[in-house]
Amino acid sequence: MKAQRSTRWLTLGTCALLVCGAANSTTLARMSVAQMARAAQLVVRARCVSNSTEWNVGEIWTFTSFDVEETWKASRAANVSSYLTVRLLGGTVGNLTSSVSGVPHFVPGEDVVLFLESTPRGDFSIVSWVQGTFRIRRDLRTGQQIAIQDTASFDTFEVASHQFRAAGLRNVPLENLRAMVSVESCVTAICAQGTK
Repeated sequence: MKAQRSTRWLTLGTCALLVCGAANSTTLARMSVAQMARAAQLVVRARCVSNSTEWNVGEIWTFTSFDVEETWKASRAANVSSYLTVRLLGGTVGNLTSSVSGVPHFVPGEDVVLFLESTPRGDFSIVSWVQGTFRIRRDLRTGQQIAIQDTASFDTFEVASHQFRAAGLRNVPLENLRAMVSVESCVTAICAQGTK
């Protein structure tokens, strides 16, 4: 009888560890810039203004405010303004912290390019979280502005090879990234006109 109870507790403990381990991991399927541009309702270059956290719909959320400096793509459904708020899971409220792997974090003052989709609450979420986030830096050798995708240091799942690897874009001239988004936006607009 004692052996059965010990085995049962060991099994329950193992299951609990497996569930907790699974809850801490995030799997993002690799997306190209073209795929993200198609999925996004809004693509902007923006500057982080502030962060706040709160309980909402039973979860801790971080709300990050941005000043929009340039709009690279805007669908009719997107509410375009010079100021927007991004809602992402996780954050700290009081003594409780919720951390979600794959969710980007922003620092006031930093410049970013974001691939966004609107939420039913009137704010935005980032397409594929870290994949839809590019940090803008200045190349010290050339003085040129470059973009570094957050997935340059985060493993994403490549469907074709069935493997995980960090494969984000690094040191892409900002104008090249903008051109990639513009080309995809034009293709999407032409396709939409052709279906009318």
